[in-house]
Amino acid sequence: MTHDHDLVLRPTAAQTEAALNPPPGRNGGDLVVETLAGLGATTVFGLPGQHALGVFDALRRSGLRYVGLRVENNAGFAADAYGRITGEAAPLLLSTGPGALTSLAALQEAAAASAPVLAICSQVPTPGLGGGRHGYLHELPDQAASFRGVVKSVHTVRTQSQIPSAIAEAWKSALTVPHGPVWVEIPQDVLLAEAALPVVTAMDATPDELPPRPELTALAAHLLANAARPAIIAGGGVVRSDASGKLRQLAERIQAPVVTTPGGKGAFPWTHPLSLQSWLEDRHTTDFLQDADVLLVVGSGLGELSSNYHTFEPRGRVVQIEADLGKLESNHPALGIHADARLALQALLETVETREDAAAPERVRGVLDRVRERLAAQELALEQQVLTAVRRALPTGSPSFWDMTILTYWAWSAFDAMGPNHLHSAQGAGGLGYGFPAALGAAVADPTRPVLAVSGDGGALYSVAELATARQHDLDVTWLIVDDGGYGILREYMTDAFGEPTATELTRPDYVALAESFGVPGLRTSPETLEQDLARALAAPGPSVVVLPAVLRMFAPTHLG
Repeated sequence: MTHDHDLVLRPTAAQTEAALNPPPGRNGGDLVVETLAGLGATTVFGLPGQHALGVFDALRRSGLRYVGLRVENNAGFAADAYGRITGEAAPLLLSTGPGALTSLAALQEAAAASAPVLAICSQVPTPGLGGGRHGYLHELPDQAASFRGVVKSVHTVRTQSQIPSAIAEAWKSALTVPHGPVWVEIPQDVLLAEAALPVVTAMDATPDELPPRPELTALAAHLLANAARPAIIAGGGVVRSDASGKLRQLAERIQAPVVTTPGGKGAFPWTHPLSLQSWLEDRHTTDFLQDADVLLVVGSGLGELSSNYHTFEPRGRVVQIEADLGKLESNHPALGIHADARLALQALLETVETREDAAAPERVRGVLDRVRERLAAQELALEQQVLTAVRRALPTGSPSFWDMTILTYWAWSAFDAMGPNHLHSAQGAGGLGYGFPAALGAAVADPTRPVLAVSGDGGALYSVAELATARQHDLDVTWLIVDDGGYGILREYMTDAFGEPTATELTRPDYVALAESFGVPGLRTSPETLEQDLARALAAPGPSVVVLPAVLRMFAPTHLG
């Protein structure tokens, strides 16, 4: 009888020979890049730094593609997008201290959006670990402590033999649901020392699965099949687990209307008869969801945006499927099912009975009609014109990456993503500067489709250095900058709250001239010519910038009764 633990991979004669005679000139950095290649990585993002030079020297001897950005935070955003598009763990190479800390906001976004990022950072030499004060450049008392509250797991290496296993463990952590960023740090002396270990081969870091408990899905299936007014909220977990097809099957089988959160954009077809689209920031939608006697929430913690700023108060039974254990019932009592969305939806499909409800599409149309009537009374033609122009200009299969700007707030509710994993924004953590560097990462992940980035002029100033990255790597990204002369959404918030804004007006550059100084084509457009100009820019190979001078307004706060 053979047990799994008796199965040992035996080296071939060639592997034994290679192990006994490793190539000369290798260091600890080679163990890093060899491990990444063995795990299946093909591309790494990052910035070099003094303590990390051993890793960057080893890149010369590897087959990995290196994409260097100009700011560590932007490199983190690029890795985040690469992970979202490919579903793979995206390696992010960083240096000690300031370089590491500059990536924190990007890693927070990756954590909030469940994007798999594998951050590998250098550390001061080994004697400086453990809180010593050795006076090394970039030294922190406890660098890992700065990241423990942000990433899924932290792995500190002290010897070269620990490198392959630590990186493999981190890789597995990043790709085990819920996906997320992880942190590995390796001291400078370990990276620079000559490597006596053989070349790393046969790495295995298969992520753990998270299936639902069958008694929970059996009860959930019974509740949904026997509901009078079921409804579904689909969050980012549906997109991350590639469960959109199963979501549609379930919704059609039980005739349940579906609304998608900002993170779940595209998880359900926009024009489907059961689609409530994404109007979560509308009281009509909120009322409809509150009236559901059984509400299925898949892959969402019902946080601030998804709960219409915590005004949502369900009156019926809530069933919540969530891979992040801490989000189960964190905002509302529910039948909590701790599981990967794809596996849980599959379990429901295997047990739920068909439910007939010919009136469901009509109820959906009624909600959407009331939403449209409410918008029509607010004189927001310009905003809808601009968003429509962007949608028409963007090819159906192209991904878009949206910074925190007024047009993005519109897109969360009103933009048809035309498919799962197409629309991405920084709504997870809400930091500025996400759109353009994330779009660069997506273009690296899939160079067959043009990519759109959308920023306001305030957010754009976080990312202008990456015009050099776009040009250096000739990445097919069109950057739409909506220039309203400041932090537009904060201007609105402050005016509404205090009567006038403070600290929101900005001196900014001529973005067209600035782009052209990097060798990137730039053009100034108008709301009337936006569709044509944007389509032309997206169709042209390589990077481009389109600037739209316009002051857009938000729709009225629809969480008010």
